[in-house]
Amino acid sequence: MNIYIFKSETKSELRAFAGDVQGSKLPDKFRPWRAVGVVSDGKALPFKVSRATIEDAIEAQGFQLWRFKPKETAPSAAADGGNS
Repeated sequence: MNIYIFKSETKSELRAFAGDVQGSKLPDKFRPWRAVGVVSDGKALPFKVSRATIEDAIEAQGFQLWRFKPKETAPSAAADGGNS
């Protein structure tokens, strides 16, 4: 199964996996959804997410939601006034 990755345009940190390219079963309350990627059959999903868990959720409800947490960056020297 190809797994399609979507991003919510109303909640920037919200992502979803779906089994169809249109994301037809994604929740309306977070629309619009924008397709941002696809993972081919048998390939590992990004961010160390379990493919089996996602496939089970897609079979049961048509999608799986998850919250994307950007990596935190170390403070720069400029942020502390250059005093280290």
